[in-house]
Amino acid sequence: MKTIYFIIISLIFTTSTFAQQFVDKAIIEFEVSTNLKKTMSNRSWDEMMKDNLSDLKISYFTYTFADNKSIFKFDRWSPKTRIPKYYKDADEENSWYFDFTTGTMSMQKQIIGTNFVITDSIPKIEWKITNENREIAGYNCRKAVGKIMKDVYVFAFYTDDITISGGPCSISGLPGMILGLTIPRLYTSYIATKVDVTFSNAAEIKPFTAKKTYDFTALKSLIEEKTKDWFSYGDDKEEKEENERQKNMFMWNAFL
Repeated sequence: MKTIYFIIISLIFTTSTFAQQFVDKAIIEFEVSTNLKKTMSNRSWDEMMKDNLSDLKISYFTYTFADNKSIFKFDRWSPKTRIPKYYKDADEENSWYFDFTTGTMSMQKQIIGTNFVITDSIPKIEWKITNENREIAGYNCRKAVGKIMKDVYVFAFYTDDITISGGPCSISGLPGMILGLTIPRLYTSYIATKVDVTFSNAAEIKPFTAKKTYDFTALKSLIEEKTKDWFSYGDDKEEKEENERQKNMFMWNAFL
């Protein structure tokens, strides 16, 4: 009797073990949605522009990973997105490469109309994991709250069924893959729409190269110097507050 009982328990354990399959390479598609109008000021030029823009800027990015390395890059625009080309250019150029084994990253960002390649350590994010759960792209995900760039909060849903500790853009550091991400102060959200586990070509996951690269500190100093007069006009209290908001969003976007 004990032998039969032992066999039954062993079969149950074996079945449950095989049922949980961990994903260590895949291509994940993300829908990226930004309320562009809320990022704009209430100045007359911006107000006129708003009438010709769609309410949301929606694009699709792919997160490709294998061998504990990843690359996140633009794929296509949603046909619902109606915005001028210069609002699209940066998104189409921006890409992020991570090597989680070495703890390093490189990203290509278009800032002030110029493509920069930044090479540095993977940013450390302060995370607090909660007990809230939701399903995204067929995966059970747990909510975590993170803080980046000193005072910007991000809200993420991650799954430990996908083993890489990654996420959209430069957001990472949870015990699994982030499939849902919201950044309220940038009016932007990222949501995984599908996970393709048939991916096998790891050769396309590689860092960016350039004649000149920057680390975060050097690039921040350069950008602050070039934009020091951009947000310094106006004596009205509300205008000063709006200038500060625009400056912050510009910098957050540059280093996200």
